[in-house]
Amino acid sequence: MQLLPGFRDFFPDDCARRNYILEMWRAVARRYGFVEYDGPVLEPMALYEKKSGGEIVGQLFDFTDKGARHVAMRPEMTPTLARMVAARERDFKKPLKWFCVPQFFRYEKQQRGRLREFYQLNCDIIGEASSAADAEMIAVLIDMLRGVGLGEKDFVVRLSSRTAWQEFFAQAGGKSEDEYEFFQIVDKAERNPPEKTDAALAKFSLTAQQVLDFMRSKTATAELAPILADLTARGLGGFVEIDYAIVRGLAYYTGVVFEVFDRSKNERALAGGGRYDKLLSLMSDGKVDLPALGFGMGDVVLANLIDDTPAAKAQLDAWLARERAADVYVVIAKEERRAEALGVVQQLREAGHRTDFPLTAAKVGKQFRTAEQLGARLTVLIGDEWPQVKVKTLATREEVLVDAGEVLAFLQRKS
Repeated sequence: MQLLPGFRDFFPDDCARRNYILEMWRAVARRYGFVEYDGPVLEPMALYEKKSGGEIVGQLFDFTDKGARHVAMRPEMTPTLARMVAARERDFKKPLKWFCVPQFFRYEKQQRGRLREFYQLNCDIIGEASSAADAEMIAVLIDMLRGVGLGEKDFVVRLSSRTAWQEFFAQAGGKSEDEYEFFQIVDKAERNPPEKTDAALAKFSLTAQQVLDFMRSKTATAELAPILADLTARGLGGFVEIDYAIVRGLAYYTGVVFEVFDRSKNERALAGGGRYDKLLSLMSDGKVDLPALGFGMGDVVLANLIDDTPAAKAQLDAWLARERAADVYVVIAKEERRAEALGVVQQLREAGHRTDFPLTAAKVGKQFRTAEQLGARLTVLIGDEWPQVKVKTLATREEVLVDAGEVLAFLQRKS
């Protein structure tokens, strides 16, 4: 039976590569003081219909369950997070700094960098309206990418503001109820022919040239200037550029928005996010009103960029080499010593060594080949010399006889 289009099998090597990205994400998030949370894979369809706008609703895996409820597999995390915070926000000290690394599902055309199921890092700060929170969010995003070996020459954070576009639209006579439609036009303005953008903007008495001129302005607004100053003070200013072409497609974004792209322009956006200050109020029918911001970063595009960036690929390969299946392999040269060998195996495992051994009798040569295939660094041979064992360093072929009771101490010295 064939795999469904847009979905993935994770064989051991693939799973290790995925785990590398997830572990790097978790390590950096915790370094910044974020704590991990999660939510359900299945949510009521109404959650996305109300909170995410029409674009995302058309990409859902949705169905009617056995209880006649219209449900959907989660395509993103922000609506779930907003629901959770609205339900129990009084239980937590503000600001909340939460992250998660869930699996998402979107029914859309699969292509390079876009699949129908993927893992995504989400970081959010809730309960802080200052520009310091925006800078903190962008800083952790930058360090997420630096954590996998990418540098300033490899990616750029494009910083923009929906507030700036709202002011532009209002000055042109636009009405607030038309803002989302206007944002959708702006979001596609650089990709669409000017005449198509002109036609879409005609109802607002605007032209493609007016929109493009504003889009290409590099002047930081009063909203964005302190964020840039904060990041510059951290030594991260070189990773960020003003780019008003970024507006973000989802309806709930309100102010500062940003996306991350590889500088080679070979990939889709690596990450994107911004402020969604009104979403919690909308979710709770006005009972909870807290400022909020966050971003999402998918594993598929990031994995592609790592493979295409020599320094990042070298770091991944080094990590994979350290994450071998076994660090120590116990070779049983005399089957009558299996009981003693099992005791050594258990002792090594309880001390934290990744240890494997032959489950059934096998020739010694085959056992050594298995040890090398597993990537083991050392073998411990148990045979005629018992109660001494022979510890071999596979890389150098050096062998040392050690008393069985001293194996742990010896391995500690070898580490």
